Amino acid sequence: MKYLRSGLFNFLFFFWTAAVILFLWVTIFLSASKFRSVISIWPKGCFALLKIIGITFEIRGLENIPKFPVLFSVKHQSVWETIFFLWHHKDNAYVMKSELRRIPFWGWYMKKSGHILVDRTGGIKSMRDMIGKAREIMGDGRSIVIFPEGTRIPSGQMGKFHPGVAAIYTQLNTTVVPVAVNSGLFWPRREFIKKPGKIIIEFLPPIEPSLDRKPFMLLLENRMRIATEQLEKELDLNPRKETSKEKSR
Repeated sequence: MKYLRSGLFNFLFFFWTAAVILFLWVTIFLSASKFRSVISIWPKGCFALLKIIGITFEIRGLENIPKFPVLFSVKHQSVWETIFFLWHHKDNAYVMKSELRRIPFWGWYMKKSGHILVDRTGGIKSMRDMIGKAREIMGDGRSIVIFPEGTRIPSGQMGKFHPGVAAIYTQLNTTVVPVAVNSGLFWPRREFIKKPGKIIIEFLPPIEPSLDRKPFMLLLENRMRIATEQLEKELDLNPRKETSKEKSR
């Protein structure tokens, strides 16, 4: 049954994504804000499709999100969290690798939406461009999502943190909200089978501006690692009744 459900989900997920990409072409001439509103239908559809697998999610730590733009530093285990932050707020901006421009239409849409595409081989110039774009986005009242490991890392592991997160934190003097997830337990990287269960995403206490680069990175890595390990240990194969804190889509 897992094969059938996963196969159906995979087919519908790619079909839905392709359909949205084609539909967005019709709306490409809208303002950036309205265009982001149209894109927000994509994560809603994705979360609806996850019901086929039996995947729900719970959000913790919403009280840790300030009322002003922040930098979300997110543990990256799955495609799931890249969907979540578009669902969480349509104006969230991602820091993403420039290679994604190669996806037909998608690169144009990301530029139109005001995301940050980073050339990871561009050295200092690429870093300056990223910081400049991040300053513009946060000045416009939008939060930024960055995956400091740079790629999806299997559950139970932590990847090396890249310097981009520290650069934005120090240069923009901004607040960073670390985010832990256990999504890799249910939607593993490059695996056909998805597993039913509850994904937990947790917003951790924010790291305020003023720390130097090295102590900031140590604090960020430790906080995200410990919280992620705790979430992964909570895996419960016996589903229980959801509480009022749980959100499922």
